[in-house]
Amino acid sequence: VELKITLTRLGGKVDKINFKPHADALRGDSVIYEPHSFVVHIEAVYENRKYHWQYDNFEGRTKIETAVAKALQINTDIAGPVVLQQTINVFGKITPNTEQLSHVSARFAGVIKSVGVSIGDVVRKNQLLATVESNESLKLYNIKATTSGVITQRHANIGEQAGTQNLFTITNTSTVWVDLSIFPANQQHVKVGADVDFTLASARETFTGKIATINILAEANQSVTARMVVKNSNRQLLPGSFVKAKIKIGEIAVPLAVKRSGLQSFRDFTVVYAQTGEEYEVRMLELGRHDDKWIEVSGGLETGTRYVSENSYVIKADIEKSGASHDH
Repeated sequence: VELKITLTRLGGKVDKINFKPHADALRGDSVIYEPHSFVVHIEAVYENRKYHWQYDNFEGRTKIETAVAKALQINTDIAGPVVLQQTINVFGKITPNTEQLSHVSARFAGVIKSVGVSIGDVVRKNQLLATVESNESLKLYNIKATTSGVITQRHANIGEQAGTQNLFTITNTSTVWVDLSIFPANQQHVKVGADVDFTLASARETFTGKIATINILAEANQSVTARMVVKNSNRQLLPGSFVKAKIKIGEIAVPLAVKRSGLQSFRDFTVVYAQTGEEYEVRMLELGRHDDKWIEVSGGLETGTRYVSENSYVIKADIEKSGASHDH
């Protein structure tokens, strides 16, 4: 018996298997790799007669029209090289930028005759805050804001004496400090200038910054403070709020990676769905290192393959519904 089998895979790739006698059987000269999804062509010669069979052996494959895929927001990407971001997770707190605080006091001792602002009021530079009658000249003079910001302290009431004490504290909220706690295991990795993404505990929006300074003194819990100076033009970052942050500590270039959002489970494998035209089919992956967005692929997928990166669960559900899978 002469036997040859040809497997035609999605996309037109062809695997040819030739057979040779082995004891009382025939043994193929190659291993059939996953997925076991192909059109099978069998050619055999026995006693000078030729035989031919063909059948479909599809698994993990489905077809979805382009318009339907678009409506279902099935998005794709091309698998290729990626630079993975190495990060560490830390926690911290927003604090006022004390370098932007302004303490306002009276120029001359006297009686406070009027006060025009309260705690929480937003003021502009040179805005009138209070008037004082000088003890010496008995003339009124104005106390004005030395900077724009928010009144965060007020120690001035009508009829009180204004001496050397601080009457108002104005906090310029255009920038804030974000203080991050870095514990000993990570202290050697965090450097000044490192990029940081952070979120508020009560919100999903992501903010960015860079490490500006790292304190050389440890806190009681043995952490050191890495500080960012962050713009706060919309006043979204309220001092006292807690944050969760990711500090970038390095990069790793990998030759092939896919988005983690595209991963699904198929039998005992982690897979993505490769796209060829309107057809989609599983690719069983060997995986390596990863970051929040990407994961390295060390086997099971060719560079340049278009794969489903968003809403891949739709493909999985369609395959499972049609029963286009089989167990081994």
